[in-house]
Amino acid sequence: MSASDRKVVLVTRRTRLQELIGRFHTVDQARFYVQHLGADFGDYEREHAAYLTARAVVTEVLEAHGRWQELERQYLPNFLFGPADVVLALGQDGLVANAMKYLDGQPLVGLNPEPARHDGILLPFQPADLAALLPAVLADARPDKRVTMAQASLADGQTMLAVNDLFVGPRSHTSARYRIDWSGQAEVQSSSGVIVSTGLGSTGWMTSVIMGSLRIGAAWEGASRTASYRPLAWDAQALRFAVREPFPSRATGASLVYGEIDAHHPLALTSNMPEGGVIFSDGMEADSLVFGAGMTVTITPANRAGRLII
Repeated sequence: MSASDRKVVLVTRRTRLQELIGRFHTVDQARFYVQHLGADFGDYEREHAAYLTARAVVTEVLEAHGRWQELERQYLPNFLFGPADVVLALGQDGLVANAMKYLDGQPLVGLNPEPARHDGILLPFQPADLAALLPAVLADARPDKRVTMAQASLADGQTMLAVNDLFVGPRSHTSARYRIDWSGQAEVQSSSGVIVSTGLGSTGWMTSVIMGSLRIGAAWEGASRTASYRPLAWDAQALRFAVREPFPSRATGASLVYGEIDAHHPLALTSNMPEGGVIFSDGMEADSLVFGAGMTVTITPANRAGRLII
């Protein structure tokens, strides 16, 4: 397939202002709600305007290319990407992660709509770069960075991929009950759930979990310093897991709370939750797997890797 025949899929998401309008129906009602809480509604408007401007720059380039399609984030779980598609994600870092886990080798370009607002670890390009960048991506002439993903597999054949994190636990703020098996060790636990992070995810949620635990431990012991934390490389063929707030009791333990997962040391969790148990990835709770009593999930590095254009 020639570069001109390849389809480009632009993944977008609604702005905070659009989310508010969807909830309150009109701009005026949204403004009243935000201002009533003492917040700056102008910030919502500025962010929305910047996003629309960035989208206009991107779509102008795509119109010149000819074969393209726009896709809102909420439709990602049900969309079928073609093997030759090129994917653009216009938004925050989370949008790149959301899109990546539904791809299978297609190149993914992260576009930062507002660099002054978003750090953009996964957004190395701006909309103004696209005109010069797109021809090289379409010709497979740009370098890319491989991103290891995690895979959760249920015994019934259902699977889920994660670019940043998998969460296994309760749907609401209740306790998760399960048996955990890893590296020859096993324990029945009651906790707030288990987080499994990829190398990319180890710089985010996992950092918060580990550093929070270290700081609490240091404060409890009266120590002035805590151990440092080092994230995994994005392409490391390993994952890290951490148990959130394990509760020790006569029936449950709190010893097996952290470790690294690889192809030879998978993590297995067996649910003891009659209802409310879920597995979801990268913050997309709407796209989740049921994790009911008796079900076992096995978590390993995925055979599939993300391909982020750099």
